[in-house]
Amino acid sequence: MSNIIKKRRGAYLPHWTQDGAWYAVTFRLWDSVPSHILNFWRLEKRHIVRTAQQMHRELAKHEEKRLAYLNSDRIERYLDLGIGSCYMKESRIARVVAESLLHFEDQRYVVAAWCVMPNHVHVVFKPAPCFELPAILHSWKSYSKEANKLLRRQGTFWQTEPYDHLIRDRADFIHAVNYVLKNPKKAGLRNWKWVGRGNGHFD
Repeated sequence: MSNIIKKRRGAYLPHWTQDGAWYAVTFRLWDSVPSHILNFWRLEKRHIVRTAQQMHRELAKHEEKRLAYLNSDRIERYLDLGIGSCYMKESRIARVVAESLLHFEDQRYVVAAWCVMPNHVHVVFKPAPCFELPAILHSWKSYSKEANKLLRRQGTFWQTEPYDHLIRDRADFIHAVNYVLKNPKKAGLRNWKWVGRGNGHFD
C-alpha cells in the first residue's frame, strides 16, 4: 500500500484517499436527518471551512476533527432513531440496495462488512487496483436508485455527500467492522438480515 495520502474537497467535508487502503463509508437517505437540524450543522461546517479559507490556510487538526464529528458521530445518533421515509425497512428495497453493494465484490473492491439499515448504509471495503473510491460510491448509489421504480416515486433518493473514513491500522479496521455488524442491534432492530461479512481481511 502506498504511503501517500491524497486529500480532496467535498461539499462540506475533506476526504482522504490512499492507494490500497480500506475505507468505512456511510451514505444515507435524503430525509434521514430533519432539515432544520441538517441546516444548522451545515452552517457550522461552512463557517469552519470559510474561516480557514479567509485566513489562507489549511484546516487545523481540531477543525478537521470537528468536521468529522459533525459528519459522522452526531449524524449516526439521528440515523439510528429511524427518522424519515426509511425505505429500506421494506425487504424488497433493502434487497436492491444490498445487491448493489455486493454486485462487483471481488472484482472492483473487497468487502469486509456491510449493513443496510432502514435509512442508511454502512460498508467497510477496499477498492481493487485501478478503481477509485468516488466511482465505486457513485455506482452503488446509482444502481440502488432502482429502488425508486419499485416505490413508484421520482426524485432524490440519497443524500448527496457520503461520509468516508480512511482506515489507518488494524485496530481501526476491527472497530469499523464491529460497528457495522452491531449497528442493527444497537438501533433496536431484531432479526435484521440485511447485514453481513464479506471476504475481506486487513492485510
